[in-house]
Amino acid sequence: MKKFIETLKNCWKIEDLRTRLLITLLFVAIYRFGSFVVLPGINPAKLDQLQSQTSGGLMSLLDMFSGGAFSNASIFALGIMPYISASIVMQLLAIAVPYFQKLQREGESGRKKISWYTRLLTVGILLFQAPSYLINLKMQAAGALASGISWSVFVWPATFILAAGSMFILWLGERITDKGVGNGVSLIIMIGIIARLPQAFVQEVGSRFTSISGGGLVMFIIEIIILYAVVCAAILLVQGVRKVPVQYAKRVVGNKQYGGARQYIPLKLFAANVMPIIFAQALMFIPLAIVNYSAGDNASYVVRSLMDHRSLLYNIVFAILIIAFTYFYTAITLNPQQMSEDMKRNNGFIPGVKPGKDTANYIETIMSRITLPGSLFIAFIAIMPALAGLLDVQDAFSQFFGGTSLLILVGVVIDTLNQIESYLLMRHYDGLLNAGKERGKGGPSAY
Repeated sequence: MKKFIETLKNCWKIEDLRTRLLITLLFVAIYRFGSFVVLPGINPAKLDQLQSQTSGGLMSLLDMFSGGAFSNASIFALGIMPYISASIVMQLLAIAVPYFQKLQREGESGRKKISWYTRLLTVGILLFQAPSYLINLKMQAAGALASGISWSVFVWPATFILAAGSMFILWLGERITDKGVGNGVSLIIMIGIIARLPQAFVQEVGSRFTSISGGGLVMFIIEIIILYAVVCAAILLVQGVRKVPVQYAKRVVGNKQYGGARQYIPLKLFAANVMPIIFAQALMFIPLAIVNYSAGDNASYVVRSLMDHRSLLYNIVFAILIIAFTYFYTAITLNPQQMSEDMKRNNGFIPGVKPGKDTANYIETIMSRITLPGSLFIAFIAIMPALAGLLDVQDAFSQFFGGTSLLILVGVVIDTLNQIESYLLMRHYDGLLNAGKERGKGGPSAY
């Protein structure tokens, strides 16, 4: 505790870091405030049925990712997920369509064009999802609309307000990334998840101690132990690395000698971080859009199964998507050929492996070997909420036993702490992570 307090003091001493942290807190506060700003013309006291609808099933997940804005009929009700869906489409187009492949190779200018197309597609998705949300709102809370206003008139301005709200969230996320700490979009999703934790915890405690079949204190302790074990496993997986030794040859320039030292390339077990989980979850929300949120009872068995996050079909598809996106993001994040060329350019080589193509193949083989078990383990953690349901864990609290919620929380927190730690180590302060002191005191960093 003493070291933690000392670290907070060190964060405050660094002016740039202090400014970034304050900016991040300000934008997060704006986002949370907007989650409670109800659409104009809607009476928040008459949203009980909508809030009951989002208390379980896939709708509860959607509400959690929006930070409760969905059930509040807020201007931020659609959240950041439409942008995530648009990003998925653009990533796939960058693989399949030559035009977008060319844009990716153009560097910064190409990325700006792809970003513009992503925003344009996000607006298109929002203009489709907003009316679907309003149709559901009418069915669940028809009496919430102020008297004298018809739904046919209300739907048009409300659609633009919902679309503008989501785009404003995207703007907040980008500002956090540029001027704050951490990845803004991921951080906004994490804040929405954390906002639901206190309520879910209270509900779980109440169900264990008030219900006859709840199990009481013993069952609650077992539940907490399992939760702690899953969190530790997720942290170990996200932080785990396979170190590949690289020997640098000696070279003499003038009277100075360079190289000769052995360093390591850290290949992460989960190199894609949280994006595969976010993308997979975004795709799992598609059935909701297809059936307009509330028409699930009239849908086919397959669609209804995909709308139940505890069903066998849902969890099989979810696990497969996570594994596929993990391989996809690892492939576009790490380029073995580029890594091989960089080593060769700096007179480095992997002992026992020829420079060039053999080195690239060696790195690619290692990545394949560590990505498979990593993706399988991540997929297992992702379906843990369904397994927790077998222990009669409340639906809201079971999401923190694994699944998208836990993985995003762990991944985003570690990524944010790593950024803060880098600022501290540059100023010769110990970091927030256990390895910070060790890495700051000398020796080549593995990161």
